[in-house]
Amino acid sequence: MPGASGRVLVVDDSQVIRQLIRVNLELDGFEVMTAADGAQCLEAVHAFRPDVITLDLAMPRLDGLRTVDRLRLDPRTLAIPLVVVSASTGAGACAGGVDAVLAKPFEPAELVGLVRTLCAEGRPASRTLAP
Repeated sequence: MPGASGRVLVVDDSQVIRQLIRVNLELDGFEVMTAADGAQCLEAVHAFRPDVITLDLAMPRLDGLRTVDRLRLDPRTLAIPLVVVSASTGAGACAGGVDAVLAKPFEPAELVGLVRTLCAEGRPASRTLAP
């Protein structure tokens, strides 16, 4: 049943990655909306009201870290768990209120499990997951 597991906003400039994440989350019962960059994320987040946001770091217009900063400064989005899904998972990826980091390439089942946990538990202490 769509939406039974929660709502996820997937933010990545790669259409292939957005589709990969979307399909795997939808197969697990999540309702999914996608955005191609941080600017689209900020436009969509209030209307969609996701339980979790996954986002890449390297994106046009508004990159992932600046998007995280803006989401954490807004009281309406402060409590939404944020998962960085990026090939650039250095020390800076965990800064600014990111709740988890998953390195590309990633195992789709690992991403789905992480999103499921964050939907159920909310914002945990930050942690990093390697491929």
